[in-house]
Amino acid sequence: MRSTFVTAALVAIPAYTLADPLPSWNDTDAKAAIIAFVDSVTDPDADSFVPVEDRIATFDNDGTLWAEQPVYFQGLYALDILREKAEADPSILSSDVLQAANEGDMEGIMAGGMEGLIEIINVSHAGITPEDFKASAHEWLTTATHPSSGMTYADMTYQPMVELLRYLRDEDFKTYIVSGGGVDFIRAIADEAYGIPPWQVVGSEGNTSYSVESGTPTVTKDGGVSFVDDKEGKPVGIMRHIGQRPIFVAGNSDGDFAMLEWATAGDGPRFGLIVHHTDGEREFAYDREGHIGVLDRGLDEAEDRGWALVDMANDWSRVWTGEQ
Repeated sequence: MRSTFVTAALVAIPAYTLADPLPSWNDTDAKAAIIAFVDSVTDPDADSFVPVEDRIATFDNDGTLWAEQPVYFQGLYALDILREKAEADPSILSSDVLQAANEGDMEGIMAGGMEGLIEIINVSHAGITPEDFKASAHEWLTTATHPSSGMTYADMTYQPMVELLRYLRDEDFKTYIVSGGGVDFIRAIADEAYGIPPWQVVGSEGNTSYSVESGTPTVTKDGGVSFVDDKEGKPVGIMRHIGQRPIFVAGNSDGDFAMLEWATAGDGPRFGLIVHHTDGEREFAYDREGHIGVLDRGLDEAEDRGWALVDMANDWSRVWTGEQ
């Protein structure tokens, strides 16, 4: 199944009288293909025209809209919150995994597997309302700093992708985040960082409950995991929350493969995009090997499937929104 990318890449871009919609993208095939595709689906006289109600675009978050190294940002947040709680009450460190998390021992954390990760989530993410959790996450994202860049995590969103989101919305697309990350964590910053409101964020979900506490109706995050929005879960999450197949989809790893495969298999014009982390100087360079963000099958099959493989080092003139 070949998407519109292959054809679009060969279409000449018409002369623009308006400002460049993607100023942080170099004038390469990737940029040309994106603009050609958008032109083709928004031209009412073209056979490829797509009505506004069907212009749905979905984007992965970690590694696609912001960085994901050396660990997913939400994981770093969880460790910081756990340490704060352990300082106030050391008795919460009731297992080897929680003790490892408090010490920043990644090998010890990973040795606990999924059960260990859920233990950490239960300590750092549970027993709190979604509103209070999002306030905590927002404060951390905008004040805590990344161990290697020194920037706040909120400043480590990708300027070219922010421009792409804005460009699509200017052309009457609806833009959604579809991420393996926790839905409330992303909602804490999505509108401010990307212009995406919280109801257009699809993510992994924990257990929640409703009660009336001292006369006050309350929703509480109870911990655990009720839905994982990753790999094959992404198309499922899209249908649960959006209800239709997107025509533009972007990811960066094999965790996004099912979403790319499903979206570009639909009828009519389709565009698949993979952010390839090739820039070890300005960001991080990785693909086939690693503990997160592995791009193996997607790297092998992108060309045959007609997906645009965006080379971060060559296709982007700027990386971070927080660059001065």
